[in-house]
Formats: sequence, C-alpha cells, structure tokens
Amino acid sequence: MERLQKVIARAGIASRRKSEELIKEGRVKVNGKVVTELGLKVSPSDRVEVNGVQIEKEEPVYFVLYKPRGVISSVSDDKGRKVVTDYFSHYKERIFPVGRLDYDTSGLLILTNDGEFANLLMHPKNEIDKVYVAKTKGIPLRENLRKLQRGIHLEDGKTAPAKVKLLSADNKKQTAIVEIAIHEGRNRQVRRMFEAIGNEVLKLKRERYGFLTLSGLKAGEARELTPHEVKQLRALAMDQSKKNS
Repeated sequence: MERLQKVIARAGIASRRKSEELIKEGRVKVNGKVVTELGLKVSPSDRVEVNGVQIEKEEPVYFVLYKPRGVISSVSDDKGRKVVTDYFSHYKERIFPVGRLDYDTSGLLILTNDGEFANLLMHPKNEIDKVYVAKTKGIPLRENLRKLQRGIHLEDGKTAPAKVKLLSADNKKQTAIVEIAIHEGRNRQVRRMFEAIGNEVLKLKRERYGFLTLSGLKAGEARELTPHEVKQLRALAMDQSKKNS
C-alpha cells in the first residue's frame, strides 16, 4: 500500500507536490470515487484516474538537458512557445522538469517522470548547489559581491549565503563575467540578486547542478543520466537533508 500522491507521482503525472494539489482539486478518482483528502493509501489493484484518465505505472527515466535561451521550463505553454519537453517528443514517458530555468536563461536542467525523485531534489532542506555564470552590465564592486556572499535582502526575504567569484572584467565595455553558486530556487533569483547590487544580468547560464555538468552537450541536446548518477543525486540530497534536520 502506498500513499495516493506517491502513486500519481511515480506514474509520471506530476511531482508529488503537484499530485497533492490535483487531489485537493477533486481531479483524482480511486475505484470510480473522487478523493480530495490527502493520506489515502492504495494498492496496485486499485484503479486510479487523474482527470478521467487511468494512470499506468511507467519505468522511471532521468535526463539532463542543455536548455537553450528562449525555451519555457514547462510541459506546455498556452502561448505556443517552445517548451523543454519538445526535445523529448520521441519518448513515450510523461516527463517534466525538476525546478525551472527562466525563459532567457540557458543551461543544465534535469527532467524525469519520477515525482519522488523530483520532490527530493527540489526540497529546500536539501540545499544542492546550482552554479551559474552571469554576464553583467557594469563591473560589480568587490564589496557588493561580498554582500551576495553573505546573503542579500530581496522582496521575498534574505537569500542564503552564496559562493561568488569574479571571473573576468571588461573595462572598455563595462561588463563582467561572474560565477555564482546558490542552493535556493526562487523565481529569477540570480537576476534579482545582481539587480539588488546595481548590476543588470545580460546573459545567464546554469553550468552545474550538484556534481552534474553540461560536458559533451550542445544547446538543445540531452542525455540520459546513468543509474550511478541518479543514485549519487539521491545520496547528495539526503545527506544535505540530514545535515539540516
């Protein structure tokens, strides 16, 4: 017997958090009856439907994508724009992105149909480092970079301490290349952090997620994660969770 939201997540419908929302919204039936309360446990013999469609258990799949700029980190877009799952149209599994990268941000994005895995990686307690390289308008002052390192106040609260390194500066063009590592996942966080110190981000790329890199991939290309990499990511998230519990 497993919790209903876990079964839905494992079927690749959505993350566990989103699966809980589907249940609360009355969009899930078990053996023909609508279920709206969380916590119900179901067995493999129970018929589970989401939005009127019976779910089927899929084998879990895990990918890393080099997301280009101008692509939405979603499974669909009501404006008809390109979405990350368009790069996986030849796969039958219903995959979705783990977290998101902004429309104008490129770089490393994980996709899967394993809702439990996605929930583990995205949980705030698990603090997996995400490394970005930003091209900024204006050269950030050292004292301002130190503010980012200590954590800076944004409209939705103070950020956690970041690791920041000035990689290069172009005095003639008045631009800089800065590497920044954060473990939070707030909306447009890196861009807002630099805006808070007076530097607009002209280009932004996520180069690393935990130990994963974009090595061997070009923009728009993807590869399947190895079983060992999946195991490593789980261990990394769980280790961080233990440290913070």
